[in-house]
Formats: sequence, structure tokens, C-alpha cells
Amino acid sequence: MAAAAWVIWSNVTVELHRITVQSAGLPAAFDGARIAHVSDLHNASFGEDNQTLLQLLRQSQPDIIAITGDLLDSRRTDVETAARFVEQAVQIAPVYYVTGNHESRIPQAFAQLEERMAAAGAQILRNQSLYWEREGQRVRLIGLDDPSFLVQESQLEDHLHSLQDEDCYQILLSHRPELFDVYAAAGVDLSLTGHAHGGQVRLIGQGLYAPGQGMLPPFTSGLYRRGDTQMAVSRGLGNSTFSLRFGNRLHLPVLVLG
Repeated sequence: MAAAAWVIWSNVTVELHRITVQSAGLPAAFDGARIAHVSDLHNASFGEDNQTLLQLLRQSQPDIIAITGDLLDSRRTDVETAARFVEQAVQIAPVYYVTGNHESRIPQAFAQLEERMAAAGAQILRNQSLYWEREGQRVRLIGLDDPSFLVQESQLEDHLHSLQDEDCYQILLSHRPELFDVYAAAGVDLSLTGHAHGGQVRLIGQGLYAPGQGMLPPFTSGLYRRGDTQMAVSRGLGNSTFSLRFGNRLHLPVLVLG
């Protein structure tokens, strides 16, 4: 009974996880800046009108909120729930959004969500970039569409290179952690990703399976480094194909830059 209760609890409660990201090239004005990282919500709702999740976001005191895809779920699509979440999240901090693979499967519903998010003031980065400014200094925010929106995956690399500003610190929002080699080769300083759902089942900190990575996936949760590039992976806030996680609590990372 205790084990069953623990599994149920870990599938309905969210871990607010502080991750410190140390980067030598970060402008001084961004020391202590906080990014709340929302990924793979999959139309889940925590509390009425997502108030429990929104309260956790307020508690994290973010400077920005990054949403890295799969806000919708193609199997049980609910545009209203997803849109209402974003409409309230923008009241907490500026919201930056990139697509996931589920949005590509439901183009009509995604178009409705995109319209609602834009009207609310969220920044939708579909192979676009902009500057995040703070106390007279700035970093580059780059947002890539999920490869499922592209004709060829090589287009992702082309988009990434065309959006960069190598003269400043670069933060990439992209759905897929399995493309870490691409992000590192491009010289991105920090990338935020999701998609792996923590490996669904976690034993002693190791995920069992993740899409795009297969069995015993290498990138499922937390912070990874390759050369000068770091990647933060969220375990996500919702489920899709598999409705139950094991040893894998729902995850709201808050990245503190330094």
C-alpha cells in the first residue's frame, strides 16, 4: 500500500527543482537571473484552472518562463486548458515558447493555441531569436521549431546557425535533448529541452527509455555539459503514451544563472 501511494503521489505532485548554472561568459547583469522551465505539460492540469502549478511558478520568482514544447497533447487535445495556463503565466513573468512534436500532429488546434498565446503576449519563437535585456546588458534567446515541423532535420542546424549572435551569451529553447551534439557544435552556451519524460521509469537516477534516445537514455533530467555548452533537461509535467511514471516525479526546474 505504501509503495502504491508513493507512486500515485509522485505522478500528481510537482518537484520544484532549483538548478544553478555556472557560466564564465554570462554578463554580470544576469548573475542570479531565474528561468522557470515548463516542458511537456501535455494538457495536464494541477488544481482548478492550473492554480497549483501557477502558484509554484509564482513561488519560484522567475525573471522569465521558458516553455519547451508539448503544451498540447495530440491524443487528448484541450486548447482551452493550455491557453488559459499561458494567459495566466504571462502575468507572472515574460513567457517564451517553442513547439514540441505533439503540436505538429494537430495543426488546427495548434493554430488556435498559437493565436491565443500571441494575444496574451507570449513570445512564440519559431526559428526565431531575440535579445533578453537586463540592466543594460543582454543575452541571445534562440527558439527552434521541433524537427517534426521540418522537411529535413538538417534544416534545424541551418536555422540554428542563422539565428546566432556569437558575440554574446546564447540560450537555446528546443524540445529535444537527443540533439545535444548539434547544440554543442553550434557553440550554444545553454540549451533548455524536455521530451524525454525523465525516461518514464527511473531506477537509481537512470531513465529506462526515452523517445529519440532508446533504452537507458543519456539525457533525461538535470544539467549536462559538453565542452562549453550546457543543457538542462526537464523531466516534464505531464504524460502521454504512458500514463504512469515510476521513480520519476513531475518536474518544474528553475535555472539560476551565475
